[in-house]
Amino acid sequence: MRSRLFLDVHAVQTVPPANINRDDTGSPKTAQYGGATRARVSSQSWKRAMRRYFNDEGDIGNVGIRSLEIVRYIAGKITKMDESISMETAMELAEKTLNAAKISTKDKKTKALFFISDKQAEKLAKFAIEKIDDKKELQQVLKDEQSIDIALFGRMLADDPSLNEDASSQVAHAISTHAIESEFDFFTAVDDLAPEDNQGAGMLGTIEYNSSTLYRYANIALHEFVKQLGDKESTVNAAKLFVEAFINSMPTGKINSFANQTLPQAVVVTLRTDRPVNMVSAFEKPIKSNDGYVEKSVKRLFEEYPKYDGMLEEPLFTAYYTFGDYGVQEIGKNENSTKELINDLGEKINQYLDKIEQE
Repeated sequence: MRSRLFLDVHAVQTVPPANINRDDTGSPKTAQYGGATRARVSSQSWKRAMRRYFNDEGDIGNVGIRSLEIVRYIAGKITKMDESISMETAMELAEKTLNAAKISTKDKKTKALFFISDKQAEKLAKFAIEKIDDKKELQQVLKDEQSIDIALFGRMLADDPSLNEDASSQVAHAISTHAIESEFDFFTAVDDLAPEDNQGAGMLGTIEYNSSTLYRYANIALHEFVKQLGDKESTVNAAKLFVEAFINSMPTGKINSFANQTLPQAVVVTLRTDRPVNMVSAFEKPIKSNDGYVEKSVKRLFEEYPKYDGMLEEPLFTAYYTFGDYGVQEIGKNENSTKELINDLGEKINQYLDKIEQE
């Protein structure tokens, strides 16, 4: 049986009053867990924040674009490659090339959001100029040169399932470690040019919000990820960027109104060979407290680790970083910073991928 390598990433993160991720009514998303209402931030919301972090901090040639405007995106590359081609002609060439690859378009837009890497778009633009319309050749472009976010989060195309890409990562919905109750902020906006005898507000409104300490979790099947990216160095660097983005990203819902710019108070990473493990079971019983949730949540998470020893193989590597001394039990290497944690993790991934390659 081929060796496997999984990366688990866990975090405990406190968030002040906020509305990070809202539903169709504008209310912060929630979930029922352990018989209690929990604050919830969807995986889609946090993955979007992580992808934005990839764009800001990663190699732009290795990050994907998800849009209906792929025709225009490729057309822009065509005009840069050959300035003699007008934008109108470039749009036609780009659309014909995408259609030849069995990607449906209507009115110069794809019929559904399509995920494409910058390098794939460059190659399709080149093929469009050269008028290459072989379906297999064009589809191979969309299978090669995968961006890290397409490899991590996957791609689905109803028109042609052969262009689908299975995700090598999983991101859980973040939930609070305790029960929450929503509150409402009643606000008014003053009209600066209103007559002096008009003391009324120019606008009235309410924003629903809650505050919470969240448990967050994600994983990567590194043995699949390395196959998607094609080389070990890219895989190690992308895995490190994934953890960095997991730690530093924040969804932007109502962020200007609440400034909920927090970071995790504890981060744990683990490399396993048998299977990934979400430690949310630590919080099935909601924490009750009148003197804060962070320390109790961090302790619960660390206490949960050894409970799985009788069910799982011993991890290859575990490391953690905490804001302060929470009196937690040792579950691995205690790092001095998240930077050291990420660098040590990268060295271990490199080491174990070497072993997989040698098998």
